[in-house]
Amino acid sequence: MPVIVVANPKGGAGKSTMSLVLGTTLASQGATVAMIDCDPNRPIVDWSAGPSKSTAHVIGDVTESSVISVIQEQSKIRQFVIVDLEGTASRLVSRAIARASLVLIPLQGSAVDARQAGRAVGLIREEEELIERKIPFRLVFTRTSAAIATKIDRKIINSLGEAGIPSLKTHLHERSAYKAMFVDKVTLDELDPANVNGLEAAKENALKLAFELISIVTSAKEAA
Repeated sequence: MPVIVVANPKGGAGKSTMSLVLGTTLASQGATVAMIDCDPNRPIVDWSAGPSKSTAHVIGDVTESSVISVIQEQSKIRQFVIVDLEGTASRLVSRAIARASLVLIPLQGSAVDARQAGRAVGLIREEEELIERKIPFRLVFTRTSAAIATKIDRKIINSLGEAGIPSLKTHLHERSAYKAMFVDKVTLDELDPANVNGLEAAKENALKLAFELISIVTSAKEAA
């Protein structure tokens, strides 16, 4: 089953938020999902200790020695495996990328994030040489405005596109609901709309992102 690796050597790029939003959204649609938390701060493991009734399975005790076996085991029994990687270039990161069906590289609209995203692409290229196969990847813009893209966002998007670096059409917008998931330790569906602004818009954004992801991995599987 598809292994979705979320990677960026820059901390704070939105890896854990994207992993949690995607994992819980896919699970809410009936998919069996494993979320492997490789972030040293274990934000998704911490989230899983809360009251959420999500069926998404969270695994946190993963090392560079065990990451491949954990991914392989979970991919045999789950429809989706989502791996939230640490924000450094490490052997664990390289090993996880080598097992990816698709790598998602989250980035915000800044020159620093764009450079770090370029480093992530470089890591993927290195693994491709090692395992002698292509590793599909997409950039995913995070914390963007749902209303209108800023000039900086548009400039970065255009420059990356001109460089032939593919990105998802769907952005993960700046939404208070995504932060509330970690605070309340629940899914989007479990949040109280009376306490969270723009909750329905956040759900729609999450679903759109999940459906685009499904489309990509399905097309790749059919092409193979």
